[in-house]
Amino acid sequence: MKLKTILAAALLAAGMSVSAQTVIKFSHVVAADTPKGKASVFFAQKAAELTKGKVKVEVYANSALYKDKEEMEALQIGSVQMLAPSLAKFGPLGVKEFEAFDLPFIFDDTADLHKVTQGPVGAALLAKLEPRGIKGLAYWDNGFKSFSANTPLKAVADYKGKKFRIQSSKVLEEEIRSVGGIAQVMAFSEVYQALQTGVVDGTENPISNFYTQKMHEVQKHLSLTNHGYLGYAVIVNKKFWDALPADVRGQLEQAMNEATVYANKIAQEENDLSLDGVKKSGKTTVYVPTKEERMALKKAMAPVHTKMADRVGKETLQQIYQATGFDPSTL
Repeated sequence: MKLKTILAAALLAAGMSVSAQTVIKFSHVVAADTPKGKASVFFAQKAAELTKGKVKVEVYANSALYKDKEEMEALQIGSVQMLAPSLAKFGPLGVKEFEAFDLPFIFDDTADLHKVTQGPVGAALLAKLEPRGIKGLAYWDNGFKSFSANTPLKAVADYKGKKFRIQSSKVLEEEIRSVGGIAQVMAFSEVYQALQTGVVDGTENPISNFYTQKMHEVQKHLSLTNHGYLGYAVIVNKKFWDALPADVRGQLEQAMNEATVYANKIAQEENDLSLDGVKKSGKTTVYVPTKEERMALKKAMAPVHTKMADRVGKETLQQIYQATGFDPSTL
């Protein structure tokens, strides 16, 4: 006992903690140089700083630990403590209200989006995850999605018969169906090869994902449709989170708040830089739809809102419409 006391005193004198360091494994499926990848590293640094080394966040990017379909179960059983899955991932988990974020053209811009994610509607949605053993900490932006293919995508008719990779979402399936396309659910890590080999003809992604996954190497055309939103919810295993000391939770919440500000700030910057990279590569033709072409696409996809209203929850949908001012019936 006396020896332990002496060792403890020596460690403290050297500025080291005698308590075990808490390790948080933070897994995600995109590249390290995407907005989410950079924000997760920022959070890890802030967590170490604010907890004075009590917490170490280990970030595993690019599906290094788990693929899309594996990571949620890994979180629930405690094999990993933290994830930042896209919002579409919560529909298959049973919280279908999150699929409202997949509805086409529901947000005109980031300001509209933040009325939801940074307001009471967003908080209420995160709370719905808790019965499933998941604590929602924050929403992180990625950006608005654009369609790509090996043939030009200008008129609505250009989408007909093409196979588009989507995330697992009934709303996204209906979105592709609304323009005559064929939806193909596929893990994000498998998309490049599927595009390269022709298993799918195209995809929809924010530009940062499109560029960092080198999809521009295997897609000849990119149409800047900005038709849908792709964002993430940073989530943690609830049992793990609740077991943390209150002061440590508070420090991690502060780290997350700072990381969220950072994530949302760089999201547009990274997408702009990635678009520039795509253009400079010379491998993909970038097309900006005319006002009329974008409106035609918007009208073609408008029925998705009505068809999916029961699935995502009419109450949730109306709350989002009220927050943003969007009215699909006017299209």
